[in-house]
Amino acid sequence: MTTFFERLERRAHAIDSLLCIGLDPHEATSADEARQECLALIAGTQASAAAFKPNSAFFERFGAAGWQALQEVIAAVPPGIPVILDAKRGDIASTAQAYRQAAFETLRASAITLNPYLGRDSLTPFLDDPQWGVFLLCKTSNPGSADLQDALVSQPGFPGTEAKPLYQHVAALAQSWNTNGNLGVVVGATHPQALAAVRRLAPDLWILAPGVGAQGGDLQAALQAGLRADGMGLLVPVSRSVARADDPARAAEALRLEINRARGAILSQSGGATVSGLFSPPLAALADGLLRSGCVRFGDFTLKSGLHSPIYLDLRLLASHPALLAQVGAAYISLLRGLRFDRLAALPYAALPIATAIALQSGWPMLYPRKETKAYGTRAEIEGEYAPGERVAVIDDLATTGGSKFEAIEKLTAAGLLVSDVVVLVDRQSGAAQALAQAGYRLHSVFSLADLIAHWQANGSIDAEQAQAVRRFLAASG
Repeated sequence: MTTFFERLERRAHAIDSLLCIGLDPHEATSADEARQECLALIAGTQASAAAFKPNSAFFERFGAAGWQALQEVIAAVPPGIPVILDAKRGDIASTAQAYRQAAFETLRASAITLNPYLGRDSLTPFLDDPQWGVFLLCKTSNPGSADLQDALVSQPGFPGTEAKPLYQHVAALAQSWNTNGNLGVVVGATHPQALAAVRRLAPDLWILAPGVGAQGGDLQAALQAGLRADGMGLLVPVSRSVARADDPARAAEALRLEINRARGAILSQSGGATVSGLFSPPLAALADGLLRSGCVRFGDFTLKSGLHSPIYLDLRLLASHPALLAQVGAAYISLLRGLRFDRLAALPYAALPIATAIALQSGWPMLYPRKETKAYGTRAEIEGEYAPGERVAVIDDLATTGGSKFEAIEKLTAAGLLVSDVVVLVDRQSGAAQALAQAGYRLHSVFSLADLIAHWQANGSIDAEQAQAVRRFLAASG
């Protein structure tokens, strides 16, 4: 099962957009008018939208008919485009659970905005399932946000010793609460200094940055302050300037291009990823290194699963390329930071040097299940220290159908260890993610095979015939 933010990033990369279209029918006089306005806006702007954001208030004011209209508007958003319900909920216990059911089960939104004022337990029902996303109000774009959000606070565990604004405390908490990888924050584009402060405190989180356009937020300043180093991580919601345009489709596309021009300029200055590129510079270098080292070959190969493949990835060769192996370890660490686990569990044999590289760079302890039970001494099936009840992140090199993962997970769980996540370098996209999800496990990959092929073809490392052969294989085996 993919997380909300994995789906958002996939969409953002696919159409090269950080634009979120707000569905805020301010001037509608009936539920039907609100519905029709939003349906037309969705149809006209979906080619440019990384996400849509309906504001529930403009539907709820019409009572039951408005609620029905909101359901129909969300249902009209094409599959693959995330929907963020701007509802700003915040309550505890059974009330929070009911709000969660309303947002995700009844309305079928992909994510929701929440108020953190009631604390961590008020967020738990929304965060437990990573397929749904949460944007936590942090520093809002309205002028009165300073009344509470800028109040100085000092608390044990908060970064630094001096008192800092409350919104910065919220940002630091959000970074630590993001154990399932489905938590982001709301920071107004009208406060670029706050955006920069939040990005320092929450370097990995996605930021929803309202305020560009009618509220006066400066797009260039917001992007400069809020983008992650990879050129992602900032979603720019715009409503009125698109909805009220003579041609909303053209206005949305112009905004997408304006965002990308500004983003490209910022990244070129900082040495970050190019806007049109699939990968950040470190990942692009790693992808090229895999091909250059011989870890990837093209031809006719029979895989362990029995499938015939036009490409073969032999990541056992990484052990002979220590610099490349270190790059691989760093790439895994970026994924692992968002997961909850006590130890790494490496699958023999290809993943043993990979997990060792991760452990050496991160300090996370490692164990590994043996392929065969030790016939002497301790007769161990699992090597390394552990205690029953601890959670492990399973580390492997590739994912094809998922068969070898289940064999190892069975040994780990038999020893009392808990498994939720499997992390690989390359997902060959041959059914492993679906098979693992059906069994209750999440697959995370640094690369998909399709993205690697697109990258290598784009930079001329492979020809069109090789790329097309792999794409045909993926289409047949996916």
